[in-house]
Amino acid sequence: LRPARYIVTSDDRVIMASEAGVLPVAEDKIVKKWRLQPGKMLLIDMEEGRIISDEEVKSSLAGKHPYRQWLDNTQLILEELKPVEPRALRRDVSLIDRQQAFGYTHEDTKLLMSPMATTGQEAIGSMGTDTPISAMSDKPKLLYTYFKQNFAQVTNPPIDPIREELVMSLVSFIGPRPNILDHEGMAHAKRLEVRQPILTNGDLEKIRSIGHTEDRFDTKTLDFTYDISRGAEGMLEMLDRLCERAEAAVKGGYNIIVLSDRQIGPDRVAIPALLATAAVHHHLIRKGLRTSVGLVVESGEPREIHHFCLLAGYGAEAINPYLAFDTLIDMQRGEFSKELDEKDVVCNYIKAVGKGILKVMSKMGISTYQSYCGAQIFDAVGLSSALVGKYFVGTATRIEGIGLEEIAAETVARHKAAFGSDPVLANTLDIGGEYIYRLRGESHAWTSDAIRSLRHAVRHNAKDSYREFSAMMNESAGRMNTIRGLFTIKGAEEVGRKPIPIEEVEPAAEIVKRFSTGAMSFGSISREAHTTLAVAMNRIGGKSNTGEGGEESDRYLPLPDGSTNPERSAIKQIASGRFGVTT
Repeated sequence: LRPARYIVTSDDRVIMASEAGVLPVAEDKIVKKWRLQPGKMLLIDMEEGRIISDEEVKSSLAGKHPYRQWLDNTQLILEELKPVEPRALRRDVSLIDRQQAFGYTHEDTKLLMSPMATTGQEAIGSMGTDTPISAMSDKPKLLYTYFKQNFAQVTNPPIDPIREELVMSLVSFIGPRPNILDHEGMAHAKRLEVRQPILTNGDLEKIRSIGHTEDRFDTKTLDFTYDISRGAEGMLEMLDRLCERAEAAVKGGYNIIVLSDRQIGPDRVAIPALLATAAVHHHLIRKGLRTSVGLVVESGEPREIHHFCLLAGYGAEAINPYLAFDTLIDMQRGEFSKELDEKDVVCNYIKAVGKGILKVMSKMGISTYQSYCGAQIFDAVGLSSALVGKYFVGTATRIEGIGLEEIAAETVARHKAAFGSDPVLANTLDIGGEYIYRLRGESHAWTSDAIRSLRHAVRHNAKDSYREFSAMMNESAGRMNTIRGLFTIKGAEEVGRKPIPIEEVEPAAEIVKRFSTGAMSFGSISREAHTTLAVAMNRIGGKSNTGEGGEESDRYLPLPDGSTNPERSAIKQIASGRFGVTT
């Protein structure tokens, strides 16, 4: 260090570095403006022998290149382009046939989509599900249901998308991705900006025809439907052909690809949109072409938040859910025409989807759609490793399951039912039964009979009713409603071993002392449930865990007679925020 260099340390002390060592300096010996403020930088330039202020540092960096001129020359904003009339769907296919071909149910339209269109919010529901995982269900399931979103496993999310909306962004860029380290190159690479990734039909048409009005952009639409006569066996060949066409399009100079199933009809079946998107995305990565092209999905399949997140996670920079829009407009004409017009329901739906995507992104600490796009932050449950290894490269699949053959068979069966002569589906959608127990719907572990038996057992202390309830629940697990239902406990004789005499086994009263409850917080399960767990564990000699919420002070104080409070939890959880715990 040269003599007499002033430095401001992280704790705001001023020191002087000299050849004799580091010496403290009184603050009045240095100009107060050097004191750091939040969000400010301080550069100590050893070559020039001076301290450079925050304003000078930022001005110097901002003035190195004509960034504003570059942005004006290269950045196109989709919403600012001239309107284009969207193309029409096939006239020989009705709305209900399309809905059934893509697996729409009555629950999808009433429970999920209707609140999104009328309020701009997702519907409120409880956590958890008592239905089988998709690989165990006897109902045909969409491919999306075989994937589960990963999340950072802490109570408080890494980002709160509402309170920290300043750092959240749904902006997406469609087209070639330039080298961010090549400033001069970026000055000549045009990019198309969309302020959020859910495209209206008109927005999509702007992208499809952008090559007619803007240079350096050329869009290719690739149809991922195929002739129904080829059956389920034809899907593998059609996927390979789709990937080859995408590769040829990029090599031919196209820099935006639109994957479309708009041609679905009685004669053409659509490959699942997620499968088509992931297949093309990974094929282009393997060929070293993915950064040369933008990927847009035009599909009638996606309608709920999870669908859009998966398409984004596997490479879709923008998505046009044309059938969701048509469904909502049809509902608007009949159900809520007095309150909202067609434009309102579409805008509200897009708003709700955007908020949902932000919520999902934030659970992994991701704040921008650009970072989420292609991130693949999912685990597969019930898909074969061969399928995942080819089309969803890098996704964890710890439980094997169905492959392309089963996916194709279910897709073709759903398509034939939609365009068939089944009188039940002639004028109405399938009931669904995923969220509410319905006859002929999805099976549930908690049936009305099971709930009735449990209530009777609790209210009347009836052991026979409880045994009836237990038998029903165990039977539902045996019907493969749960993964654990696939397992049985083998007796000693089955494995050729001699049973241990019961006298040598540790008594149950000693075993239960090792029991402890999960750390479920007071706020998540209510005082009644929280105290009941504590009392039960104390009675058997086990331990209950307060969870992050701690426990109310009256529970850890002794009773008036001096005895231990039976509602006191033995394990106190002190979280990072010290919730419910005083010094």
